[in-house]
Amino acid sequence: MSPDPLDPTTAFSELGRINLGETDLEGILQQVATLAKRAVPGAYEVSVTLVRQARPRTVASTGDPARWIDKWQYENGRGPCLEAAAEHKTLCIGDVSAERRWPGWHEHAGSVGVRSALSVGLPIQENVVGALNIYATTIRAFDEDSVVLTETFAGYAAVALANAHLYDTTVTLAQQMQVAMESRAVIEQAKGIIMSQRRCTPDEAFDILAKASQDANRKLRDVATALVERTRRP
Repeated sequence: MSPDPLDPTTAFSELGRINLGETDLEGILQQVATLAKRAVPGAYEVSVTLVRQARPRTVASTGDPARWIDKWQYENGRGPCLEAAAEHKTLCIGDVSAERRWPGWHEHAGSVGVRSALSVGLPIQENVVGALNIYATTIRAFDEDSVVLTETFAGYAAVALANAHLYDTTVTLAQQMQVAMESRAVIEQAKGIIMSQRRCTPDEAFDILAKASQDANRKLRDVATALVERTRRP
């Protein structure tokens, strides 16, 4: 059963209310695809393509036909979603059966009942690009207004994706900093133990730790943690 159509303004408001802290990137993209399917007239299925380090994949979709069409493009290295993503442009295919720019694509898309398609590039950041792909079961399903609406919607989606990427990067950096601080704390504890046992300086204690790490072929933090844990045991 298809979801009820959604007024574009309402769809944009829904997109703006996505809480980056309560869902992951794929969750955000799934909401983008679902809202696009309801907001763009004539949409049959919708997918979102992300290309990271030259590796494309469908990270969200509203149904198997969209994933099927996208998969063919990735395996064959050609198709509207890849071209839209790579060149940051809009591609509207009014009649799939008459399209010959990507040999074989029209037959594959037609096999699942798709008769027209619309792909809008999503520039997210330097090494990550994407495309919002909308498929329809009728010829020339997307008029000029639909294209403008999809491009506007894609603009909102690109902002959400960029924010999600920034959020993800910030969280990762914070986690890395936390790990670094914890590593430094346990290394300092281990140095203190060695200084007490060996009556040596901080630099000498660190050298002892470093040599133990090298001899055991283990990370310095792991060696320090093991020493602290042994010292804490009764």
